[in-house]
Amino acid sequence: MRLSGRKASSHAPRWTPPQRALLLSLIGANLLVFISQLVIQAYQPTAVAQYLGLSYRGIDRAFAWQFLTAAFLHPGVLGFAANMIVLYLVGRDLETILGEKHFCYLYLGGILGGELSHLFLMPANAVLVAAPGGVAAMIVAYATILPELGIADSLFFFFPFKLKAKYLGYALFVCGLVLTFWIREGVVSHSAYLGGGAAGWFYAHLLGYGRPSMIQRLLRRRQRERERRRRMPLEEFIAEEIDPLLEKISRNGLASLSRSERRILAQVREKIGQSPP
Repeated sequence: MRLSGRKASSHAPRWTPPQRALLLSLIGANLLVFISQLVIQAYQPTAVAQYLGLSYRGIDRAFAWQFLTAAFLHPGVLGFAANMIVLYLVGRDLETILGEKHFCYLYLGGILGGELSHLFLMPANAVLVAAPGGVAAMIVAYATILPELGIADSLFFFFPFKLKAKYLGYALFVCGLVLTFWIREGVVSHSAYLGGGAAGWFYAHLLGYGRPSMIQRLLRRRQRERERRRRMPLEEFIAEEIDPLLEKISRNGLASLSRSERRILAQVREKIGQSPP
């Protein structure tokens, strides 16, 4: 049967490219705020450092609005352009993969994580423009979800290079760490890289992407061990788990038991209560 000459059914849904409404809205909001930032700085050059950017000194003065106002501030025209280009290139895939809701949570979580890392790592007189924290979360989440994806492009159109997404995430953390301990005064944005990147890594793992972390592997191992003990017959449980603990108590006393061993002792009561009379 020939398929090339057939017409599409009127009931078949038409394919439409992704609209990326949230991504374009975020870029538009950043653009509007950045224009406002430039206008304010033209009339009041110290406004960002004193009132709008986030700093520990400002929080001490009860300038709580700085958490909100700093969220869309950028470190100059070049910094704004770089952040928006990266946000679009990375965000167009992430919005499709995660959906609008999680994409929004990821971006806002990166900003909050960047702000918290600034407050913990930087001195009181350092002021944060926090928008790069959201972009850092996007980069690290992208590297976590698609670590082996090759990013092929051209550097200044002269030097071609290929880079896996995971190395881009590593580079962001290294850059953030070096700059955070090297440049510690004035209006900065690099102190948001570490917290924003950590938020992106955590949120991607929370959604089930990436390799299991050490903590996740430990929790899963404990869960499997608890399930194994729960399924064991009472006699086998006493022989394998309780008798060694009783010998340890007879040798070293009850205080020698660890917290996990005490939980095992508590489990035997549940098994005795569940066993048929």
